[in-house]
Formats: sequence, C-alpha cells, structure tokens
Amino acid sequence: MMQAPVSSSTIKVGPLHRVFDEAVAHHGDRACIDFLGKHYTYAQIGDLVARAARGFQQLGVKKGVKVGLCLPNTPYSVICFFAVLKCGGTVVNYNPLYVERELKHQIDDSGTTIMVTLDIRQIYPKVAAMLGASCLDRVVVCSMADILPPLKGLLFTALKRSELASTPNDLSHVTFARLVANDGKLRPVDIEPLTDIAVLQYTGGTTGVPKGAMLTHGNLSANIEQLRAWVPRLTEGQEKMLGVLPLFHVFAMTAVMNFGISMGAELILLPRFDLQQVMRCIAKKRPTIFPGVPTIYTAINGVAGARQDLTSLRYCISGGAPLPLEVRTEFEQLSGCRLVEGYGLSETSPVVTANPLEGEIKAASAGKAMADTVIEVRSLTDPSQILGLNEKGEICIRGPQVMLGYWQRPAETAAVFIDGALRTGDVGYVDEDGYLFLVDRIKDVIIAGGYNIYPRVIEEALYQHPAVAEAVVIGIPDAYRGQAPKAFVRLRDGERATPEELHQFLAGYVSRVELPKLIEIRDQLPKTMIGKLSKKELLAEEMNRAAAPGSFDKAS
Repeated sequence: MMQAPVSSSTIKVGPLHRVFDEAVAHHGDRACIDFLGKHYTYAQIGDLVARAARGFQQLGVKKGVKVGLCLPNTPYSVICFFAVLKCGGTVVNYNPLYVERELKHQIDDSGTTIMVTLDIRQIYPKVAAMLGASCLDRVVVCSMADILPPLKGLLFTALKRSELASTPNDLSHVTFARLVANDGKLRPVDIEPLTDIAVLQYTGGTTGVPKGAMLTHGNLSANIEQLRAWVPRLTEGQEKMLGVLPLFHVFAMTAVMNFGISMGAELILLPRFDLQQVMRCIAKKRPTIFPGVPTIYTAINGVAGARQDLTSLRYCISGGAPLPLEVRTEFEQLSGCRLVEGYGLSETSPVVTANPLEGEIKAASAGKAMADTVIEVRSLTDPSQILGLNEKGEICIRGPQVMLGYWQRPAETAAVFIDGALRTGDVGYVDEDGYLFLVDRIKDVIIAGGYNIYPRVIEEALYQHPAVAEAVVIGIPDAYRGQAPKAFVRLRDGERATPEELHQFLAGYVSRVELPKLIEIRDQLPKTMIGKLSKKELLAEEMNRAAAPGSFDKAS
C-alpha cells in the first residue's frame, strides 16, 4: 500500500533541487557555506553541484537509483545531495557513526548502489567493507583536506595523516575530484513532485527494524514553503544559519540545509557538536538562526554568562524532543533570542507544528499546525473515532509533507495510516486556540496498577528543581503494579542533590501514583545521534536487570 499523494492549493510544490537553483540564480555572489573558515559563494556551490550531477549521470544515476550519503556536515553534504536530485536519483541518508551491521542493513534494504563518504579512518573503512558484502558497488571518496582553508588543509595532511584512510585506485572507487572533472552539462530529467522519491529517510529504529520513509520532492519542497510561511521578517540573502545538527538527520536536512538555502542564507557548518567551538562560532561569525535540540540549549545555558555574546541570534528552533520550559526561559534570558519548540517526524519531512516566533507561546505546547496541515486526535481505544478539543488521544496528521509510505513495507505502511491520516504514535490534544500539546509517546506510557503514567509529566516536574540539568523517565518491572516509573537524572555542574531530596521535591509536583519508584543520578545520560536524550539504552539496561535471578525481589 502507498499513501495517495497530497496536493495543496496554497503551498506550492516542485522538484526539490529547483529551490537550490533559484537560490544560485538570485544570490550567486553571496556566501553559501562557511566550513571551518573556508568560504563558498552560491555560484561556486552551484558550479560544483552541476559538475557533480554530470559526474553522477556518468556513473549511471537516474530515476530509481539510490545514492547514499555517509558524511558529517561538510560542503560535500550539500553538493552531493542536490547533485543526486538533479539526476533524478534518490538520496539515502546514513549516519557516519553506524557500525558495519547497521550500514549493511540499510544498504541492502534501500538498494543503495553508490555511496559518498570521506577519506577518514573513522568512516571510510566501514563503507569500503560493504563492497562485495552488500549491493553496494561504487564508493565516491571525498577529500577532507580539500575542503579546509589552505593552511588548515596543509596542517591536516601533514599532522593528522594517521586519521586519513588510504583508498585503492580501482573501478569501485571514484574520487570527488574525478567526479566533478567535467563541463557540468546535464541531461535534463523530468521530475514528478508528488510521486518521485527524493529521499529515503530511515527511522531511528527504536521500536523495531529501521524503515525507510519515502519522502517525495513534493513532500520536502512543501515543508520548506510551510517553514517560510511560518517565519516572519526574513531578510533574503542576509541570514546566517548555524548548522550543528547533522544534515543526515531529517530535522537538519529540512530546517538547516533546505530552509536555509531557500532564503539564500549562509550555512555555517560544523562537523559535530562541540560546546566550546559552538560558543566561539556564535561570538565570531554571528549567526542569526540556530536550530537545535533541547540538550544543546541546556549545554549553552550551563556555560553562557556575562562574557558570552549571543545577541546575534534572532530565532532558535528546538525539535527532536520536548523542550523543558526552564531550558527555554533561561536561554531566552541569556540570549535575548526567541526560542520556540516545534514537532515533527521523519515521516512528515519533518515539521508538523511550531510555536509562533512572534506572538503567544503557550507553556508546554508544541505550537500550531503548519499551513495546509490538519491534526486529528483519535481515540486510543477506537481509532476510527475523532475526538474533540482538549481530549487526549493519538495525534494523526494530514498534509502535503506526509510521506508516501515505508519503502518496500506495505503492511507497515497500511498500519501507520488510518483513513489517509498518518498515525504518529504520540498521545496529545489540541486546545481551543489550535495549539498542540503532547502528552507522551504511546509506547512510553507506563501502566502501573491500571493507571496510565506519562513519563513526560514527571520529567517536566524534575526540570523544576534547580540542580537538575537533564532527566529521563522510563517504566521498569514491578511485582505488584506491573510497571513503575524510574527516573534517571544528570545534575548541573557544581550542584548537589540526593535521590531522596529529588523524591521529596517531586511529591509537591506529581501525584503519589506518578512518584518514581527509583531515582538514579548519573554523570551522563545516553543521547541519540542528534543529541536528544535516549531511553532505548536505559530500557535495555533495566530489562537485563529484570531478567537476573531474584530481580523482582530486589526492585520491589
């Protein structure tokens, strides 16, 4: 089963690479990318995209061909993304931190035949191992030294030679330099925006085997238009977008790269999140827009002070996880910048809702729906029933940004749609003003003695304590109630609190039923690839602990 394409009367859609072409045409002499001090104009990136596209065509890329991008944030990420789309190919995003087993699954599941990667030891050997062990038959190898400023490039080559991977000169390998050694004259390709797949975006796999969400050119171009309609008073060709979030993740792909390019912004790309580097970058390069996740803003709050200049920031957009009110309030006080929370999924390209950047923000709300987006709240016991305002149920989405379905998984596709609306697996409600409030993930709800306990309620209460920097709540086995909540907490640097003190504090914020059975304080909490707090590892630990002999007696 494939979801019927959705067209829109107010949101225009088209080939996604047309957004890039228009930016090059209108902002050719303006800065496009700043990567660790090396600058590229839109005209320079446009030329490289054209020549890379011609090179990909010579490698056989056309409609239906899957090209993987296994890259940290670099200029190659932007160049190869749009070059593949101009050929009619489909981009498959890969996390460069994947181990070989994860790479192989995604390569074989998607049918990726060409992979683009870097010539560094952390990444290249894993990709090269897939040649002959999967359906991958060609690797495009990009030089790290070539994208650094001249002095940095020389020092990198001379002093960090041990970090570089040697690559064979054979038919299975193509250097990026060779890929772009052509005139850039591309054979035209006709794109049908509503049905041609631009990106296979794999889900995180927290609830099973990762699945490829089929995002069309129309889905992704619609989401750009929805974001542009949402953000007020942008200055075309003048904004600076700080790109710390990895572009292989759907949030950064849309909110940093695609959205930034659509308005001719300069993309200040950092290959990974390093707090001190981010702070120096903000002070020196003066970005105006900074999409992030709550843990990034929490980290900045922890070091920002009178000597930190954050005043260049105009808009900060938080996604990927719930944004605690205390984190937002503290960041806004330190920066003078508006920090708003949005909501989305890989399956929705990803943005569904966002709080207004000007006007009322309701505490704990994920904001209002993007243009041409309809939110339905359906009964948890009878999904055919659509609930009224302020009634809690499963959030379901309709809109031009909703995926076609899951790649080669008709049963899972059928299960995730109901009457044409995408089932998100999230519990929430919509109030009388159209604001969406998320209660929790359906799969995260803790059922204790017949009561539904929502971890997010306990997490939000923990963030009220001045010593708490991060908090995660999961359900653990309980001999009497079936399940009970357990909280994991990381304290702010220099702060002290005991589990007993936190438990006593929570008693003033949540009901007795919701009080955690256990509170564990840790130096670090596990995070996902984009830096949001992750429950998967903690759940696995508790399952292993519960499986140990006598575990119920010990936990009760």
